Amino acid sequence: MAKSSGVKKEFDLSKYQLSTSSKAVTVEIPETGDEFEVSIKPMSWSKRNQLISKCLNWETGGTTSFNGDLYVRECLKEMIVEAPWGRTTEAFLVSIDTRLGTALEALVPKAFDEDVEVDVVKKE
Repeated sequence: MAKSSGVKKEFDLSKYQLSTSSKAVTVEIPETGDEFEVSIKPMSWSKRNQLISKCLNWETGGTTSFNGDLYVRECLKEMIVEAPWGRTTEAFLVSIDTRLGTALEALVPKAFDEDVEVDVVKKE
């Protein structure tokens, strides 16, 4: 921890709070070169954790499995507020091909850090 000069700076909570406004993001489908805009809202730390918990399954013996498909779909439904297809629904997501799905998946925050394995917790 860095030492301060003795003057205590006021904690600025607003630096850490999410904006309620959405932002426009251009999505490109590499295989076709098609581009379109979607408006996304930021996902809170709490909502991300809720979705991770929903997608994490504890199995007998203490091992875990993670439903990555469910996580991506739930994040996209939560984050995309405006898109050329209208509302992002389950019916829409199960109707699209790999090219569009992969392009949208790039919008989703990673569920875990790269060096963390999901089934790290083992019952001894």
